[in-house]
Order: sequence, then C-alpha cells, then structure tokens
Amino acid sequence: MNDAVIFAAAEGSNPLIPNVWEIVITVIGFGILLFIVSKYVVPAFEKTYEERSAAIEGGIAKAEAAQAEANAALDEYKQQLTDARTEANRIREDARNEGAKILAELKEKAAAESARISEQAHVQIEAERQAAVVSLRTEVGTLATELAGRIVGESLSDDARSARVVDRFLADLETQQSAGASN
Repeated sequence: MNDAVIFAAAEGSNPLIPNVWEIVITVIGFGILLFIVSKYVVPAFEKTYEERSAAIEGGIAKAEAAQAEANAALDEYKQQLTDARTEANRIREDARNEGAKILAELKEKAAAESARISEQAHVQIEAERQAAVVSLRTEVGTLATELAGRIVGESLSDDARSARVVDRFLADLETQQSAGASN
C-alpha cells in the first residue's frame, strides 16, 4: 500500500512545482532573515561605511592641511633664505667698502708718513751739508791761509785778511765747478 500511495501522490504532483507549505516557510524565513539583515546588519554596515568615509575624508583634509602647511613653511623658508642671501651680500659689500676705505686711509697715512720722513731727511741732509760746508770753509780757509802764507812768505794771521782770501778762493772754486757742470 505504501507503494500505491507514493505512486498516487507522485502521479498527482508535478515535480517542477514546489509544495505550497515549502514556499510559505521559505518566504517566512526569507522575510525574517530580510528583517534581521535590514534592522541590524545593514545599519552596522552603514555606520562602518560612514566612519570609514569620514576617516578617509578627515585624513584627506588633514593631508591637504599638512600639505598647505608644508607649502607655507617652504615658502617661508625660501623667503628667509632669500633674505639671508641678500643680507650676506649686503654685509659682504659693506666689508669690501670698509676694506677699501681702510686701505685708502692706510695708503694716505703711508704717503703722509713717507713725505714727512722724506722732508725730515732733506732737512737733516741740508743741515749736515751746511755743517759740512761751514766745516770745509773753516778747514779750507785754514789750509789756504797756511798755503798762501808759505807761498807769499809772510804770515797771514790777520783774520780779516785771511777771511777775504778764503772767501775769494772758495768763490773761484764754486765758479769753476758751476762752469764745469754746465759744460
């Protein structure tokens, strides 16, 4: 009998059409599963998605802010570097100008000192020359007086006479020297 019932049941039902109770149970299970997923799982996924989106957007904003800050710092650094180079060039130029000024002052002082020493040397040489001339006149006068006295055979001890003889002798000597220098 069992075979007949199974066969009869098998004959009346189409294997391609599922049983109504199976469809109802499947639909109810799917509905419960859909309700649980939409009530608990989807909001959790949405919350996680929102948090990640916010984190990514915040990270991008932070990165853009950091990039802007880095660019500002770079611009400030470049400006400071330019200012430092300008200041270094100005200091270098000031040092050159100061060095040239000091060098000019030192050259001026050296020229003045050289002129002073040269003038002092000329004065000293002139004084020594005058002293030598006076000394030579005295010596030459004495020698000329003695020589003239020996030639003439009389003593020329008279100072006035000997001074005249010496002056005339030296004048003749200077005349001969100037005539020799002009030839």
